[in-house]
Amino acid sequence: MATFLYKLGRTAFRRRHFAVLIWVALLTLAGVGAASAPAPGTTSFSIPGTEAQKAFDLLEQRFPGAGADGATGRVVFKAPEGEKMTDAENKAIVGKTVEELGDGSEVASVTDPFTTNAVSKDGTVAYTSVKYDVPGMELADSTRDALETAGDDARAAGLTVDVGGDALEAGAEMGMAGEIIGLTLAAIVLVVTLGSLIAAGLPLLTAIVGVGIGVSVITALASTLELGDTTSILALMIGLAVGIDYALFIVTRYRAELAEGRDHEEAAGRATGTAGSAVVFAGLTVVIALAGLAVVNVPMLTKMGLAAAGTVVIAVLIALTMIPALLGYAGRKIRPAGERTKKTASSEKATGPVKPNMGTRWASFVIRRPAAVLLLGAVGLGVIAVPASQLELGLPDDGSQPTSTTQRRAYDLLSEGFGPGFNGPLMIVVDAKDSDDPTAAFGDVTDGIKGLENVVTVTPPVPNKAGDTATITVIPASKPSSAQTEDLVHAIRGQGAAVEADTGAKVLVTGTTAMNIDFSQKLNDALLPYLALVVGLAFLLLIVVFRSVLVPLKAALGFLLSVLAALGAVVAVFQWGWLAGLMGVEETGPIMSMMPIFMVGVVFGLAMDYEVFLVTRMREAYVHGESPSQAIVTGFRHSARVVVAAAVIMMAVFGGFIGASDSMIKMIGFGLAIAVFFDAFVVRMAIVPAVLALLGKRAWWLPRWLDRALPNVDVEGESLRTLDDDPRNTDEDDEDRELARA
Repeated sequence: MATFLYKLGRTAFRRRHFAVLIWVALLTLAGVGAASAPAPGTTSFSIPGTEAQKAFDLLEQRFPGAGADGATGRVVFKAPEGEKMTDAENKAIVGKTVEELGDGSEVASVTDPFTTNAVSKDGTVAYTSVKYDVPGMELADSTRDALETAGDDARAAGLTVDVGGDALEAGAEMGMAGEIIGLTLAAIVLVVTLGSLIAAGLPLLTAIVGVGIGVSVITALASTLELGDTTSILALMIGLAVGIDYALFIVTRYRAELAEGRDHEEAAGRATGTAGSAVVFAGLTVVIALAGLAVVNVPMLTKMGLAAAGTVVIAVLIALTMIPALLGYAGRKIRPAGERTKKTASSEKATGPVKPNMGTRWASFVIRRPAAVLLLGAVGLGVIAVPASQLELGLPDDGSQPTSTTQRRAYDLLSEGFGPGFNGPLMIVVDAKDSDDPTAAFGDVTDGIKGLENVVTVTPPVPNKAGDTATITVIPASKPSSAQTEDLVHAIRGQGAAVEADTGAKVLVTGTTAMNIDFSQKLNDALLPYLALVVGLAFLLLIVVFRSVLVPLKAALGFLLSVLAALGAVVAVFQWGWLAGLMGVEETGPIMSMMPIFMVGVVFGLAMDYEVFLVTRMREAYVHGESPSQAIVTGFRHSARVVVAAAVIMMAVFGGFIGASDSMIKMIGFGLAIAVFFDAFVVRMAIVPAVLALLGKRAWWLPRWLDRALPNVDVEGESLRTLDDDPRNTDEDDEDRELARA
């Protein structure tokens, strides 16, 4: 591995024009493809294998043309103080609004609240439902604008009018202002770490190129593969973070090689062969974690994971080829590491030994007190993880929107006028095709549901034309995201089993609320298998990298501790409301259902990045004859600063997404930023050296039979040491060398 990457790095350095031209051409092609691609179509949300999805599919079969997947809008009216919606003047105003709503070309139907009993008992609130022929993401902007402005005349007449429903759903905003701040902070960290504007600019440039290619490809394929806006945002988030970090590690190693007296081309080759090997294996762990999301069997999550994994692959390839090429252009403008220190080396006898850097001092401190550091770090993360025990899962709805939005105000008006459960109705689908008396089966189901607790309204069955399937709408007394509503769903399904045994009719529960409940359950059920797959594959990969059993085991356990602490912090902020104002969280509630499994996937890959970059240097020192304790110090002396910089950069990039208006993106940005903080600064920088110090030589133990069976990937670059004595290594092209030094 090291030898191959060494040759690749030198080739890219010599043929820099060709290497850069390839990536520029790929970026151009991807950009043209994105610009010429058709607008994204529907991004349907499906959960294969769940009862709610089966019921939805059955509705499409038995009620053809009903537009089950069409968008729905609700225009909610509230009468002024002292008036009723049933007053003649207010009825006329609402009637005019209903007429305007029905004029749209994409409108399938509009209901009249005064003929459909859509007026609250006290007469102060009424609503009209607008059904569209296409899903919310496919609605034309003019249709969405018409829905939002339909109540302007009613507002002018004194009515309170707000609009809700999935018809107002729009693409998630990327929060570019916050992301620009994140990139600015990353640039500052790079300048401080590398001591050069040019050196700092290389990781930023290559990361932007990689993300540009990845996001452009996603945009170009969005219509064909039904990729939503969230997919490209995730790819942007992950691609920027790993792209900057991977390039940073190679540039840092390049400067270290220059400091040892090697010429620029040789330094680029060795940096690619050593740090590049770590980049490859770190990237593999991230790809495994993201691609492993496919085991959950939720198409949307699978697409998000694969798209982000593809962007990571691009980041790795760019780091291995474009960075050496750009180093060739930079030449002597990038200085060797520790250049200022070397200038004073001649006076070292007079001034004393060179002062140890911060990484050396910290590692020495941990080695002296490993038990105390380990206990403090583990207990601290354990305390922060406590809120995770109260984790409540759900999917965001209009009730989780900021109070400043019309969707949230419409949600609150409906809750006020019709009860909290009105915003989360349950749709019961009764499949009586195998029943001897479908009508009687419909009645039995209706009567049974009426006898359950937490039920406010049960509508009469609505059969299809064939009379073998009917739908029943149930309004719970509790709000959609409550535990009581979830209990009601399970109670209806339990009762349905008895109905099927008696009549042969199948009872299925669907609707947005039931879909959310099933989605959360599916993700919970998939979490342990996903953990086993991802951690297991990465564990095997790390055994190959470190040739140790205990080091990968320690890495996996440390990751679990950091991700639990991160989940605890997410619960404290987004569910309990701690520091919610500081984070811009206007409404607390259940944590997004996919957050735990998504955080596990992404954070695991990033955590293994730090593990590989930090511990590889330790193993390199150990196999070259240093004692276990001294190897820890050596690893920190060379890698601590750059790992800290990489973690700060990732935190800055992820933290930039906290400013997004979309609650899902905001939560992901905060969760990943705090997880990187816990994993890099507590687990990798404190717990890892403490555990290694306590284990001593045992940390690097590997059974002989396993040592013989494993391939030698040479991440430490041992094979490159033989190149120092190879005369062919000094026979280089003079013109290329002069260009490199220019």
